[in-house]
Amino acid sequence: MTIKEITRKKKDYLDLLLLADEQEDMIDRYLEKGRMFVLDDGGIKAECVVTDEGGGLLEIKNIATTPKSQGKGYGKKLIEFVAEHFKNDFCTLQVGTGDSPLTIPFYEKCGFRRHHTVKNFFTENYDHPIFEAGVQLVDMIYLQRRIGGWI
Repeated sequence: MTIKEITRKKKDYLDLLLLADEQEDMIDRYLEKGRMFVLDDGGIKAECVVTDEGGGLLEIKNIATTPKSQGKGYGKKLIEFVAEHFKNDFCTLQVGTGDSPLTIPFYEKCGFRRHHTVKNFFTENYDHPIFEAGVQLVDMIYLQRRIGGWI
């Protein structure tokens, strides 16, 4: 298994990116400014895009695992890689997600804790309703995890 950074042709991974963020123009807002990593284990299994939000805050903007590879620990491995890789440059790793019974417990198992909520994020920023596990996503829930010691 290897994890490598993708610096060119990030849109080649659009099908995987759309699993986590189903509206392409939303992906376009962060893809080029973000750093993208892919996990290869006999083929690409997962990807992650992170951005520097300033003040020691690194944000996961997109993380997705191929449907056939879900539940095998690839997402957690990518999060651990990012936390270790950036621990000397950032103090906090943040992720925003919908209030879903699938994603919130996953991030909590990865050491994240709820931090704040942005009301109506999904209804105001997407051109269609977003559903996950039968639940319409309305608010963006931000979770944070400490990764470094500075600041």
